[in-house]
Amino acid sequence: MPDPMLDRDDPAYWDMLYFFSHLPKSNGIIANTFEELEPPAVLKAIAGGLCVPDAPTPPVFYIGPLIAEEKQSGDAAEAEVCLSWLDKQPSRSVVFLCFGSRGSFSGAQLKEMADGLEKSGQRFLWVVKKPPLDEKTKQVHGVHDFDLEGLLPEGFLERTKDRGLVVKSWAPQVAVLKKESVGGFVTHCGWNSVLEAVVAGVSMVAWPLYAEQHMNRSVLVKEMELAIAVEQREEDGFVFGDELERRVRELMESEKGRELRERSRKMGEMALAAWGESGSSTRNLVKFVNSIT
Repeated sequence: MPDPMLDRDDPAYWDMLYFFSHLPKSNGIIANTFEELEPPAVLKAIAGGLCVPDAPTPPVFYIGPLIAEEKQSGDAAEAEVCLSWLDKQPSRSVVFLCFGSRGSFSGAQLKEMADGLEKSGQRFLWVVKKPPLDEKTKQVHGVHDFDLEGLLPEGFLERTKDRGLVVKSWAPQVAVLKKESVGGFVTHCGWNSVLEAVVAGVSMVAWPLYAEQHMNRSVLVKEMELAIAVEQREEDGFVFGDELERRVRELMESEKGRELRERSRKMGEMALAAWGESGSSTRNLVKFVNSIT
């Protein structure tokens, strides 16, 4: 459950409560997902009114996946560096690590991540943000002006230069995920990122940070079976380097990882089919238009 929903002293709690209480009063709900992605039990529960026991359930129109046109937070040269590097890597060999436009980590966590990546032996593309001043903060806007080498273990960039690329703050995520060389995605489980990975047919290592991401992680791992979860320290979500190494290896090297990657590939095909001429999302969009005309 999102953190604000656990704290009645948080103004966001009351804002969300107000919003949720008005959903049953709407004439319909548009959801950026597609029927084939969602667990059948969830769709059945929503359609049967089990999610809103004391009020009518409005019709829900699943019309995704809708992927926003990528806004370039960095410059074209930065994007080209990432994409050109990926073009030189073997098929499905690269692990992409990116935690959204606002996800950030403490200096200590970055060092653990570097240690895990180095020990994993895998190729990687890693987007690193400047740590927040308050190490308890997990959200920060991208800043390009910082000493990357100073944040990472001494010699890390040199030791991994033949199989890894570390970039500051931003990478063209949609374009990266579509590259043939990308075989796995370590993600914060933000829904936009999840959909982008699903459309690209890329399996995930789930590392949630805030908001509804822990709930997304649970569904991705247990219901959809499109991700492997990292084990996080309960009190602060910290992940040790050995754990990251273990999960990256599991995704990229194990039989379970192979099955998960194949399932992700098939789900990517279903995502594209949902917007085909007779696809589920196309049909739902027609139903939505008919409901308002």
